[in-house]
Amino acid sequence: MNRITQTFQTLRRQGRKALIGYLTAGDPDLKTSERNIRLALANGLDLLELGVPFSDPTADGPSIQSAGRRALASGANLKQILAMAARLRRSFKTPMILFSYANPLFRYGYTKLCRDAKRAGIDGLLVVDLPFEESAELRAPMKRHRLLFIQLIAPTTSPERARRLLAEADGFVYYILVKGVTGARTRRVPPTRRVFNAKKNIDRLRTCTDLPIAAGFGISDGAQAHEAARHADAVVVGSALVEAARKGRLAELVRELAAAVHGV
Repeated sequence: MNRITQTFQTLRRQGRKALIGYLTAGDPDLKTSERNIRLALANGLDLLELGVPFSDPTADGPSIQSAGRRALASGANLKQILAMAARLRRSFKTPMILFSYANPLFRYGYTKLCRDAKRAGIDGLLVVDLPFEESAELRAPMKRHRLLFIQLIAPTTSPERARRLLAEADGFVYYILVKGVTGARTRRVPPTRRVFNAKKNIDRLRTCTDLPIAAGFGISDGAQAHEAARHADAVVVGSALVEAARKGRLAELVRELAAAVHGV
């Protein structure tokens, strides 16, 4: 069984929600990045989104954009990131999702990518800007190598389209809480005017799929994570972790978030 599926099943039996954390690989360099990721994993992440830096991250706000620029300037590339994943896998059983835009994966080669990702211990892929209608070329080698295809769903996605998208999804659903790019928000979510009735949308999404639902975009502290976890099966935090790593308080924030999510 894939580690993603196994983790969600275990947490559900325990009556717990999952904390999913994103960090950009190679930020500010590969050595520091790996040290930060190890710190986050050791302090409470249930799943890791390993971010592949990209020059045009259209879904990301200033924090992750800056992290990507630092990583690219340091020379980080997909081959090195997969090597890092392999080292992490030797130390941790935590599920790892390769979080990327399509271009770096396409240039690497989808078939080669899936083979190398599986060997490195990656459990699934989340490709931010790859339209579902154009994803078959990637999903085919993913299926051969038993990698899970994680699907994003927006607040504006209709139930009919959600059913079509989720028919081919695996692992969990990543529900985007807000209209806009990634980045910490100072106001609590949900509910606020910025989350577009998250509870209602998540409840509606449950009629489209039996997969666990993770809520992300805009969550930056324990209070916000706790509120989101009341409605979702998992909470995703990215930009806040990237900023915390730069300020030397990554372990502290991960522990705060884990306590808030696991305590729901």
